[in-house]
Amino acid sequence: MKKLNVFLLTVMMLPLMSFAQSTMPLSIPEITLNNGLKMPVLGFGTLSLEGSVGENSVAEAISLGYRLLDTATVYGNEEAVGKGIKKSGIDRKELFITTKLWVADSGYEGTKKAFETSLKKLGVDYIDLYLIHRPRGDVKGSWKAMEELYEAGKIKAIGVSNFDTKQLKELLSYAKVKPAVNQIEAHPFFQQNEAQADLRKMNIQMEAWSPFAGGRNGVFDNPILAAIGKKYNKTNAQVVLRWIIQRGIVTIPRTADKGYMQENLDVFDFELNKTDLKQIASLDLNITQFPEWE
Repeated sequence: MKKLNVFLLTVMMLPLMSFAQSTMPLSIPEITLNNGLKMPVLGFGTLSLEGSVGENSVAEAISLGYRLLDTATVYGNEEAVGKGIKKSGIDRKELFITTKLWVADSGYEGTKKAFETSLKKLGVDYIDLYLIHRPRGDVKGSWKAMEELYEAGKIKAIGVSNFDTKQLKELLSYAKVKPAVNQIEAHPFFQQNEAQADLRKMNIQMEAWSPFAGGRNGVFDNPILAAIGKKYNKTNAQVVLRWIIQRGIVTIPRTADKGYMQENLDVFDFELNKTDLKQIASLDLNITQFPEWE
């Protein structure tokens, strides 16, 4: 309990994230990455959204105001995401597109080839954020290739996903360009407080995948989250997203339902207090909820 109280005090003493209001619909705030690039704090995840469902979901999300779109080679839906972008009719420059390099394509030459394939499938001529999806394979070779693509202007920012502190430090030992983002699992049941503290020290932005823990542990019916939400007339999902964003973390919830897309955007008109944060902290199991992905 003493450690929990110390942590909560530390969190509350941290300066609030400096948001730059964008000109995007619904005024989704942005953070500034370590290379000066601005990134929306709330985006649209696309895992498992394939084919026409993926295409229509992306177009719908963009129409509602989402500008950060997250996909990956291994999702098998980059082409659908690209079609959704085209269908939306929005200027490419208004979007922040993230995709990821899969393990099978690691290494210098493999990365260069995989990147060009992603560009073609997405139907764009540059990527805003390109991530190494897993810390496996020839990471050093991949990073060198990504640095060259970054320097050539084909990628606006490069980063990693699912790296722990030790793996990040190893990458930093030879990297010429520091990772801008580390996208990792983070939600009320695996809050990643130590990882966030380490990333702050390294000036690398934390991004949370699966903010709702994939619906596990009854997150949408959790009584603690429900009680907090009741005070603000918000759902459990909205409380979770607000909690993540208020911690200074970018997140990318996924849904194919238009109503939920809109609901997930409606999280910028309230603020959780110290009591709320303490209650949510009590939900932390401090262990991955996706052991099958480890």
